[in-house]
Amino acid sequence: MIKTSLFRSCAIALALSITSAFTYAQTDGTPKPNWQNLDLTTDTTFGISTEKAYTELLKGKKAKTVVVAVIDGGVDINHEDLKGVIWTNKREKAGNKVDDDKNGYIDDIHGWNFLGSDKGSIEFENMEATRIIRKFQPKFQNITSESAVSAADLADYKQYQSAVTERNQLLAEAQDGLKSISGFKAVLDEMTKNMPKDKPALDYFQSYEPADARQGRIKNVMINVLKENPDYDKFVKDELEKGISHYTETINYHLNLDFNPRPNLVGDDQNNDNEHNYGNADVDGPDASHGSHVSGIIGAMRDNNLGIKGVANHVLIMSVRTVPNGDERDKDVANAIRYAADNGAKVINMSFGKPFSWDKKVVDDAVKYAISKDVLLIHAAGNDNKNLELESNHNYPNKTYEDKSGAATNWIEVGASGYKDDESLKASFSNYGKTRVDVFAPGVRINSTTPNSTYSVYDGTSMASPVVAGLAALIRSYYPRLTAAQVKDIILKSVVKVNHNVVIRDGQNETKVPFSDLCVTGGIVNAYNALKLAAATK
Repeated sequence: MIKTSLFRSCAIALALSITSAFTYAQTDGTPKPNWQNLDLTTDTTFGISTEKAYTELLKGKKAKTVVVAVIDGGVDINHEDLKGVIWTNKREKAGNKVDDDKNGYIDDIHGWNFLGSDKGSIEFENMEATRIIRKFQPKFQNITSESAVSAADLADYKQYQSAVTERNQLLAEAQDGLKSISGFKAVLDEMTKNMPKDKPALDYFQSYEPADARQGRIKNVMINVLKENPDYDKFVKDELEKGISHYTETINYHLNLDFNPRPNLVGDDQNNDNEHNYGNADVDGPDASHGSHVSGIIGAMRDNNLGIKGVANHVLIMSVRTVPNGDERDKDVANAIRYAADNGAKVINMSFGKPFSWDKKVVDDAVKYAISKDVLLIHAAGNDNKNLELESNHNYPNKTYEDKSGAATNWIEVGASGYKDDESLKASFSNYGKTRVDVFAPGVRINSTTPNSTYSVYDGTSMASPVVAGLAALIRSYYPRLTAAQVKDIILKSVVKVNHNVVIRDGQNETKVPFSDLCVTGGIVNAYNALKLAAATK
């Protein structure tokens, strides 16, 4: 599921017990610009030493261009910092409505969109739990005991029950959250109806005489908020209005059993996961914020004196639109992976995930296909602060094959880290797992490209994954002889080990654990170390 930012209302939540969907990590202070590419020793910031690598290791070296597929919600291919690195299908003629290269996709000039047709493109979708309930409800809704279910149906019944539990919990949280934030905003609007435009908002609230206890609590919240950031209008827009939109969309679309945009806007056979040739060529989609941000982290132009610097300087970004505002479908993910592999991508970034899988096998088969094409797949571990070692915690897709035949070899699972080398190094939202997550990478307060040639700061494992995808592309561009398996091995072996404890927060509870317990490598990826190791790899 795409989360364009980690929505938070921390101060409000503390004061009024407002439900908050996500929380930031390392909120005290502001990281240095381009921090994810900086060096811990030189810059006192726990980046991946990209700039050091360019300065000391890559000057004067030749490189080949590597195609990186961004399976996401869409990419703004005209962004000032991305337009020079957008992949173009040279075998296809733009706009002639003919499948020139005969790959099954008409006018796929810069990628493909599996969320649309000639009728338009999907923006909002259900959560997978909602779709599973709708699928099995006619069969199981009146059954209350596993003993009444046949052995052949038991697995489906258990998945249905889990989906019902998940949806009910999320719906209650969304309803509570919407009520709380809407109520907060209603009182705030009453308090500020006479606030003068020429007076600083902080001064206004400091002198405001509350009419009742609720106004008094909100006054204190606003004073604390405005001391940190004096822009009142930005607070209303980013925290309150976006919060209301977030919960409204969750209720109206993600968890609504009566909402299904697929038949009208895509028109494929939803029960045929082996269907391939559907969609349209709109690689931007209705909201390209998330995919554009991911793309900039990977390969925003480094030499144009604009915006930001991507990790890799010899990449082309292929946009494969697959992820709506809601949960992606396994069928689309599988087709996106196959499309990327068939059209020359050597690295695939997948900054999405969900707790249920409709058809894991179809995705597993696509992953195996991509691996046969020497593709390296990078996936975000998820933003639920969960230990993925626990059997009850899932983040799909994942590298473990459903048929128990093993795990995907060319796959890296990525958690998110912060910029301070202290106990808060693990991003508070990041999932983790000693065997399920491979590495960590910068994912807190990452500034990158957003639509219409703008730039925004996002948090998430969604941001950490493209840091690693960019690193993989960087290695493959300067050392093209290396296989995907070798590049993965290099990235994992070259991490900067973290030899101290970090905090894991669960509500008000805190646990301190060795960072080595959070992932396979016990470290943060490092471009400088990786390129040195790549140079020495035969």
